[in-house]
Amino acid sequence: MSAEGGPTAIFAALAANLAIAVAKFVAFLFTGSSSMLAESIHSVADSGNQLLLLLGRKRSERPADEEHPFGHGRERYISAFLVAIVLFSVGGLFSVYEGVEKLRHPHHLDSGGIAIGVLLVAVVAESLSFRTAMRESRPAKGDGTWWAFIRRTRAPELPVVLLEDFAALIGLAFALTGIGLSLGLDEPRWDGAGTLAIGLLLLVVAIVLAVETHGMLVGEAATADQVRAIRAALESTPTVAGVLSLRTMHLGPDELLVAAKIGLAPDLTMARVAATIDDAEERLRSAIPTARLVYLEPDLPRPVPAP
Repeated sequence: MSAEGGPTAIFAALAANLAIAVAKFVAFLFTGSSSMLAESIHSVADSGNQLLLLLGRKRSERPADEEHPFGHGRERYISAFLVAIVLFSVGGLFSVYEGVEKLRHPHHLDSGGIAIGVLLVAVVAESLSFRTAMRESRPAKGDGTWWAFIRRTRAPELPVVLLEDFAALIGLAFALTGIGLSLGLDEPRWDGAGTLAIGLLLLVVAIVLAVETHGMLVGEAATADQVRAIRAALESTPTVAGVLSLRTMHLGPDELLVAAKIGLAPDLTMARVAATIDDAEERLRSAIPTARLVYLEPDLPRPVPAP
């Protein structure tokens, strides 16, 4: 997404979830399965989440203005955080409530074959969506693990879609297990247990998303690799004696703020100082294209303390 992929994964997930939500809800009307109802609400919540991600992406593209001089890039982080809230409240809490109710007041399923058929179709659709999200994420993931990618990336959309699709596939497995055991053992409480498992799964995923997007909202620094590249670019500039201090912060997935104090030789003229700063900025932006805002302060190198 953005620098880490296009919106293809969001649109694929949205199309899959809208179709699946309708099919699941129709199956719930025929079967009365609480697992099917929980999965229907899950798909509806996921569809709303994809719309939130698209809205945040659109709003983040607005140009900077007097009230927002650093732009609107964090709109994407706000949307991702709202996704976690929706997943927690609409998906997780509702499913937990429905599962507990079904365990307390069980009732037998009708037309269980319809429910299983719809769930199997949903597995295929969610698998295709998940595969699309993985394909979009691989260029940014590199050789690291998927968990490292989720923790490291500063673009929120792909991790959200990946976790949602992964949770959807696990949730479908829970629903199939619950409904299958309910039909095979003639014990409707298994359907409630499957619903409860879906709810707990969604709560865990929502908490993971909230923790990750909270860090982005507060303002996360550049990655360690980016910081090393920034230092190397600045220190490669002629007449720069070293980087005395460096601060970075993501204003959005594609916008990095860099503020640094660089040591210069004391005998430079004002014209040479200005030329050095311009050269350093050009080298930095060449190394890190997302460094949109760069503030460099010239200073004298610090003396090395005597041993």
